[in-house]
Amino acid sequence: MQYTHLGRSGLSVSRLVLGTMNFGPQTSEEDSHAIMDRAHAHGINFFDTANVYGIQPGDGVTEEIIGRWFATGGDRREKTVLATKVYLPTGNGPNESALSALHIRRAFEASLKRLQTDYIDLYQMHHIDRNTPWEEIWEAFSVLRQQGKVLYFGSSNFAGWHIAQAQEAARSRHFLGLVSEQSRYNLMTRWAELEVLPAARAYGVGVIPWGPLNGGVLGGVLRKLKEGGAYRGVSGHAAAALAHHREAIEAYEKLSADLGEDPAHVGLAWLLAQDGVTGPIIGPRTTEQLDGSLRALQITLDDDTLAKLDQLFPSPAPNGAKPAPEAYAW
Repeated sequence: MQYTHLGRSGLSVSRLVLGTMNFGPQTSEEDSHAIMDRAHAHGINFFDTANVYGIQPGDGVTEEIIGRWFATGGDRREKTVLATKVYLPTGNGPNESALSALHIRRAFEASLKRLQTDYIDLYQMHHIDRNTPWEEIWEAFSVLRQQGKVLYFGSSNFAGWHIAQAQEAARSRHFLGLVSEQSRYNLMTRWAELEVLPAARAYGVGVIPWGPLNGGVLGGVLRKLKEGGAYRGVSGHAAAALAHHREAIEAYEKLSADLGEDPAHVGLAWLLAQDGVTGPIIGPRTTEQLDGSLRALQITLDDDTLAKLDQLFPSPAPNGAKPAPEAYAW
């Protein structure tokens, strides 16, 4: 396994992040426990979850599954860098969502109980809260840190401006601030390159891409369809992506085949090659899928291959000769 520091912090995390969103809805508790054990065996120490993951939104089932796994012992908790989130509704009440000090306190304590632990390594804001001042948010978070209940804080789905706001507000309090940003980022969805990645690099915030295979579209969908296998993603977002980008996806799968690699592994390897990326979140539903994902760590994409991928899935920066945000300057 390869490790890196999480942003500018001293915390060492694996370059593949185990996503747990499938635990409960798609994967049984027994299989979820097996996947987490296998992840540790491979050296993956960074696990990501959220207080709203589960069979029904907000029921916390996924955190409970992880908590029962921790309770089986074997230093499972000590070997895990545990990340969870707060923001999305956990009920129907007016104070059961967003980032008020009240909701943060209640949601955090509920997560601790479900996870059967007394601290969280990385506590992430699941979304920006445009109605709660940063003074309130950072004060609530500083209390959790002073109590020893949270070690680091991160964000998710923030714009570059939000990262700047958060960091400057934290700086005014002499607080460490954010060490990570979890953002939707993959070969087909590169909007993060415009402002999020530059802001994150400037502030020492590690980027953790979610949706690294764009809902499975970058995972060899055309080959799987041709082989007649069932594919869970040929509907909704995936179907729309296929309809609009079929030619590019065909070329991408051919390029991957020419490299002798699975398209899913090429997509992960491309993310690992991007400046500022800590590691993509993988969401295996089986131990076999988890095992296969490790191949991405062994793939080195040369400049010619990276250029071909850029041609197939261009960056949204307005001037390809320069990276954003300098692409806007003259």
